[in-house]
Amino acid sequence: MSTGYVHGYDAAEAQRLQDQAHTLVDLLHGDTAYPRGHTILEAGCGVGAQTVTLAQNSPGAHIVSVDLSLTSAAEARRVVQAAGLRNVAVCQADILSLPFPPESLDHVFVCFVLEHLARPIEALRALGRVLKVGGTITVIEGDHGSAYFYPDSASARRAIGCQIELQARAGGNALVGRTLYPLLREAGFDAVHVSPRMVYADASRPGLVDGFIRKTFNAMIEGVREPSIAAGLVEAKDFDRGVADLHRTTEADGVFCYTFFKAVGRRGSATP
Repeated sequence: MSTGYVHGYDAAEAQRLQDQAHTLVDLLHGDTAYPRGHTILEAGCGVGAQTVTLAQNSPGAHIVSVDLSLTSAAEARRVVQAAGLRNVAVCQADILSLPFPPESLDHVFVCFVLEHLARPIEALRALGRVLKVGGTITVIEGDHGSAYFYPDSASARRAIGCQIELQARAGGNALVGRTLYPLLREAGFDAVHVSPRMVYADASRPGLVDGFIRKTFNAMIEGVREPSIAAGLVEAKDFDRGVADLHRTTEADGVFCYTFFKAVGRRGSATP
């Protein structure tokens, strides 16, 4: 399955993903733990940024983490081994062609994956087919349209818009967070519940200012500078002004907000 991963696979992006995971661990993972003896599929594990927390929170469960990219899967395997985890297996696999029998897995976990897929409902249905009846799926996604900040800046919003547009052109959706409920329902899941998880950062929360604003969000926007300019979406000076204004929000009087969405659904008796 092709993906519209606009951020690239270089070392800087791998580090950004790890920084993001470490900063948001409690916000996104604090209420996720799986029973001993259950098997969980982590679909689209990337470089393993979420895998370590997922496995540490459920030490008695068995985690199978897959990613389409051989390079990312290899890095995830290295990260897992470095963390000394023994309850994780990492392999390369396509979500639309998973190497698991129907109704063979207890739970599915998907984080920051649907935003990159041109056919998210098809992917969710494929995941539902390998999930046991009554098993759960957990999906976490961001929504770049939820970003707001002080001081406000039209240039900063335009730079963010470049990332949204590039992802759309690549077949993805950087605004997917707001759509999780209808996506899961259309894919055939029952008992769907979505909870918003807001990141709010000001000078009284220096860990979030550094870990989320600087190292996660701003680093993501900075990473699309060249493709945005090459695509004719923005002039270099305007993009740079926008990034400078985003960094302005990290100063003593700055404020930054962003909302993630976490959805949990259940596999019903009908095949998705």
